[in-house]
Amino acid sequence: MLKSKTFVKKTRSGGIMKIVREHYLRDDIWCGSEVCTECKQEETVLQKDTYIESNLCSFPHYLLPDTNIVLSQIDILEDPLIKNVIILQTVLQEVRHRSAPIYKRLKDILHDKEKHFYTFTNEHHRETYIEREQGESANDRNDRAIRISTKWYSDHLNNTPTDKRLKVVLLTNDRGNKEKAEESGLLTYRCKKQHTTVTSVPQDETAVLTSNEITSSKVLFPEHLPLSRIQSGIKSGTFQQGTFRASRDNYLEATVFVHGEGDDSTEVLIQGLQNLNRAVHQDLVAVEILPLNQWVAPSSVVLQDEGPKEDDVTEEEEEAELKSGPSGAASRKPTGRVVGIIKRNWRPFCGMLFLSQIKEATRHLFTPADRRIPRIRIETRQAATLAGQRIMVAVDGWPKHSRYPNGHFVRSLGSAGDKETETEVLLLEHDVPHQDFSQAVLSFLPKMPWNITEEDMAVREDLRNLTVCSVDPPGCTDIDDALHCRDLPNGNQEVGVHIADVSHFIRPGNAMDLEAANRGTTVYLTGRRIDMVPELLSSNLCSLRSSVERLAFSCIWEINDKAEIVKTRFTKSVINSKASLTYAEAQMRIDDANMNDDTTKSLRGLNRLAKILKKRRIEKGALTLSSPEVRFHIDSETHDPIDLQTKELKETNSMVEEFMLLANISVAQKIYDEFSECALLRKHPAPPPSNYDILNKAAKSKDMVIHTDSAKALADSLDAAQVDGFPYFNTLLRILATRCMMQAVYFCSGMDSDFHHYGLASPIYTHFTSPIRRYSDIIVHRLLAVAIGADSTYPDLMDKHKQSALCNNLNYRHKMAQYAQRASVAYHTQLFFKSRGILNEEGFILFVRKNAIIVLIPKFGLEGTVFFENKDKPSPKLIFNEEISGVSVAPSEPEPEVKRAKLDR
Repeated sequence: MLKSKTFVKKTRSGGIMKIVREHYLRDDIWCGSEVCTECKQEETVLQKDTYIESNLCSFPHYLLPDTNIVLSQIDILEDPLIKNVIILQTVLQEVRHRSAPIYKRLKDILHDKEKHFYTFTNEHHRETYIEREQGESANDRNDRAIRISTKWYSDHLNNTPTDKRLKVVLLTNDRGNKEKAEESGLLTYRCKKQHTTVTSVPQDETAVLTSNEITSSKVLFPEHLPLSRIQSGIKSGTFQQGTFRASRDNYLEATVFVHGEGDDSTEVLIQGLQNLNRAVHQDLVAVEILPLNQWVAPSSVVLQDEGPKEDDVTEEEEEAELKSGPSGAASRKPTGRVVGIIKRNWRPFCGMLFLSQIKEATRHLFTPADRRIPRIRIETRQAATLAGQRIMVAVDGWPKHSRYPNGHFVRSLGSAGDKETETEVLLLEHDVPHQDFSQAVLSFLPKMPWNITEEDMAVREDLRNLTVCSVDPPGCTDIDDALHCRDLPNGNQEVGVHIADVSHFIRPGNAMDLEAANRGTTVYLTGRRIDMVPELLSSNLCSLRSSVERLAFSCIWEINDKAEIVKTRFTKSVINSKASLTYAEAQMRIDDANMNDDTTKSLRGLNRLAKILKKRRIEKGALTLSSPEVRFHIDSETHDPIDLQTKELKETNSMVEEFMLLANISVAQKIYDEFSECALLRKHPAPPPSNYDILNKAAKSKDMVIHTDSAKALADSLDAAQVDGFPYFNTLLRILATRCMMQAVYFCSGMDSDFHHYGLASPIYTHFTSPIRRYSDIIVHRLLAVAIGADSTYPDLMDKHKQSALCNNLNYRHKMAQYAQRASVAYHTQLFFKSRGILNEEGFILFVRKNAIIVLIPKFGLEGTVFFENKDKPSPKLIFNEEISGVSVAPSEPEPEVKRAKLDR
C-alpha cells in the first residue's frame, strides 16, 4: 500500500521544483509477541509469561510508554526488572530528535535481549499509520498515533486464544492524552501510579518498590525558560547572558561573568540551590538580576557538599549555613538567579563512585574530581567492582525534581592512588591532549641523519663563531633559547638572543602543524613532559644544545653602557652553542673571580645589562609579584618524590628573563609595524578595582594602604609595605597581589585596540622566545620571517578572524596547562608527605572565613583549608582538612606575566 504527498518548492534560483514523497505501508509487520498466532514471525521478543505485576495490574501485561515517559523516566525503564515493553517507532523518532543521550540509552535497552523491549514500526503498518489532520499539531498527531497503536495491540492480542489474556498498558503523564485514551477504552496509567517492580522472585515472595522511591516527584528547581523566551529577554534587557562559574569554596554559591561592550563586564552573584537552578560550571546561562533590596554579599563560609542528601531536603535547611557573609551594604554585590541554560558545557568527568548504603541498590552517587562540579547520580550493577577506582561519568540530564544530575558510567581509568591512573585523571580533567603522535604527524619529521645543508647556509647568517651559551633549569632538554654578549669596537656591546628555528621544520598546514596548533603548548608535569611537537624536534634537532650546529632565529641589538638600544636587527642564523648551563652553574661562573673565559665574560656582560634593564622596567611600573613554588627531587627507580624544597631564584634567572622580555617586546613592535591587522600579540588587562579587595584588607590589618590606581602605584606600595619583625609579610602581600591579577591572553591586533601589558608596564608584547613549547611563538616566527623577507606568507597567516580563533584555543590550552602543572605538584606533594607523619612547620593565615581559615606553609608551597572542629561554635582546636590530590584542579587566580616568565624557564 502506498501513500504519497506531492507539493512544489521554489528553488534559490527562482525555479519551481515538484517534490513527491512516498510512504510505503505494509500489513506483514510482526507484533513481536510469543502469544500471537496471527503474525507469521520468525523471532519473537515479547514473552508469553510476563513476571512483572503490580497492585494496579493483577494480570499479565505489556507496557507501552509514550515519548514523555521515555524522556523523563528512562531510569525506570533501565531497571533490570522492567521487561516486555513496546517502543513505538513514533516514540523512538521523537526521543531521537529531542535528546541524543536518552536516545542512546534507549537503544542500549533495545539491544539487551534480556530486557525484551520490542520496537514496533507503527509508522509503516497499514492499520496503525495515520496522517496529520488539518489544524492538528505535530505533537497531537503523534499522541493520536500512540493511542491508535495501543488500540491495535489490544485488539490484536485479544484475538489470540490464550489461558491468560494479555493486556497492553499505555503509560503517559499527559492528562489530555490519558483522558482521550480512556475514552477509547484503553487501559492507561500515569507512570508513578502504575509502576512497581519486583525486587526478588524466589518462592513467589515479592517486595514492591514504587517509582517515588526511584525518583522524587517533588519539584526542587524552577523550570528553565525556553530559548525563545530567553532570547527575547536578553534583547529587552530583562535577562543577562554569561558564563556560570561555580565556587570552589562553597557549593551553594557561584558567579556569572556577564560580558559587556568593550571592557564593561559584570559579575553577578548567585546564591542558593534554587537560584543556581541546575547550572553547571562553565555553562552559558541566562540570569535575571534581583531587585536591589535582595542583593547579598559573598558568603564567608567554606561549605562543601559532604555527601548524599535526600531529595526532600529543603532549600532552607541547605542554605542556613550559607547566609553568613558580611551584612554591610557596601559589601553587597549584584545578585541574580539562573532562569535558563543557553548552552551546556558538559563533558565526561573523572572521579570516584561512592556506594549507596542500601543493599543491592543499583543507583549510586559519583563524586567528580573537580569540586565545582556537582555529584552525579548514576545507575550501575558494577558498583562493587568500580569501588576504589577512578572512573569517567557523563551527564545525561538534570530533572527539576532531582537534587543531583543523572548520568551514566563511561569507563574505568584504574585504581585510585596508582600514579599512572592519577596522572591520566589529571590530564583528562584539564583536557590536555596526550595521545602518541600519529603516523601522519611523524611522517613530516626530517629523515635522519639530518645535517645543515649548503642551501640552508645560503639564506642564513653564519654566527657559529660567536660565544653563544644557554642557561636553563637542571635537566632541561628542550632548549629554546641561547644568548651572547660581546664588545664592539665603538665601545658599545652586541647582545643576541637566539631562538630555535622550529618554523623551519614545521610548515604551515601539514599534519604536524595542525597537531601543534591543537595542543598549543608543552605541558610540564612533575617527572613527565607532554610535548607539543615530537621528541626528535623538541629534544634534538630544534634544541640548542652545546657543541652542535643548530638553526636559529636571532634578535641582535647594539646596546650602549646605559643599556639603551642603539640598533635592532633580526636574522635567520646558524649557531653553535659553546655551553649548556644551569642557572646555578651560570651564577657560579659570574661570581668566581678566577674564571675569565669568553663564556664567563659574556655572562657577566649580560648580567650587568640585565640589572639596568630590570631597574628601568620597574621604574616604569612593572610588577614584581610572588607565588610559592617548589621543586621535587625524584627517586630514579620508584619515581616518587624523596625531597621537596622551595625554588630559589638567582641573578641568572632574572638575567635570562630580562633579555627574553626585551626580545619579545622588540619582535612585537616589528610584526605590528609590518602587519597591523594580523599580528599575534599578548596583553595583560588591568584588574578592576574590586579585584584588590583581598589585598587591601590584608594591608589594612597592619595599618597600611595599598595604592592601586596604576601598576606603578601598586609596585611602589608593595615595595614600601614592610613590617618590623615580620619579614615574610611583604611576600604574603605579593602573593595576594598575584591573585588580584587578570589572566594575560593572546589576541590578534586587528581584533582589539587595547595592547597594553599591565604586569610588564609595556605598551606592546608578544611571545617569540619559546617555539619548541608554545605554538604562539611559531606563528610569531612566521610573521617575523615574512616581515624580514626570510619566508613567504600564506592565507591563514593574514586572516585576522582565523588568527583570533587560533588565539582563543591557545589561551584555553595555556590556562589548562598551568592548572595541570599545579595539580601535578599538588599530587606529588601528597606523595611526599604520605609516609612522613606529623611535621611542624611555620605557616601563615591568608584568609579568615567564618568556619575555617586558609593557611600557607611557605617551605612546601602548600596551601590548605583548616576547618574549625565545631562548625557551630568556633574552637581553638583545628583540623587540617585539605586533601591534595592529582585530580584536584588548580586555583583559578591567574599569574601576571612577570611571574610567568620565571615559571616558563
